[in-house]
Amino acid sequence: MIRAIIFDLDGVLVQTEKIKALSYGIAAQRLLDLPQPDTRAIEAYREIVGAARKIATSHVMEKVGLEAKLRPLMAKYGVSEPWQVLSTIRVSIYNEMVADPQFVRDNKWPHSVQLLRFAKEASCQTALVTMSPHDEVIHIVHSLELEREFDLMLTGEDVSRSKPDPEIYLLAAKRLGLPPGECLVLEDSVNGVKAALAAGMNVIAMATPFTWARLHSEKLLAEEWTVHDPTKLAETVRRRIAEHNRNDS
Repeated sequence: MIRAIIFDLDGVLVQTEKIKALSYGIAAQRLLDLPQPDTRAIEAYREIVGAARKIATSHVMEKVGLEAKLRPLMAKYGVSEPWQVLSTIRVSIYNEMVADPQFVRDNKWPHSVQLLRFAKEASCQTALVTMSPHDEVIHIVHSLELEREFDLMLTGEDVSRSKPDPEIYLLAAKRLGLPPGECLVLEDSVNGVKAALAAGMNVIAMATPFTWARLHSEKLLAEEWTVHDPTKLAETVRRRIAEHNRNDS
């Protein structure tokens, strides 16, 4: 039986991935004195969606060739590594964009949020499992007024290894008191899908403009469990649960 539905945050409940990508583009724009956000930074983030902040920021830094610009700024920002400078600049830009709760609500995925009600009706526990930092997660959840909707919330600070390592999903199952096979995960990134599958969980992928190409090229899931139309999400979740419960009986 499926007894828990686990939600990723970025790209699943709210469209923060496009906001984070733009914040990287603006950060590179300012560092390189460009007239527009740097599309190379945006594309580099697209390649690493779902990873922890250090991994994602380091990837963007290397892809765009920013280290020479960042290293002289380490003392100014009080950090010891170049990627931390980029992270500080990027996070400041991101925080400015999401400071307004209404902006966050305007960028939510409504069909995913509605699934929280379905989960309760189906007597499933709910969890939010994301590699995003705790403070960012709390702000987004508060802005969406979802504080009471989750039985469990795990963030990047709760584990030592980033997705695609299954650590955070295995921890979620342990905290929920369930075998991994009784959990259904909603993920949008290749890293997230790999992590949930490696943990032995059932997975539905939500293909977003930032993740659909890699989801298809890597063929991690059967096509029927990759959702392109958000209006089909609830129907797909119901089918996935029904199929699993039939096979489990």
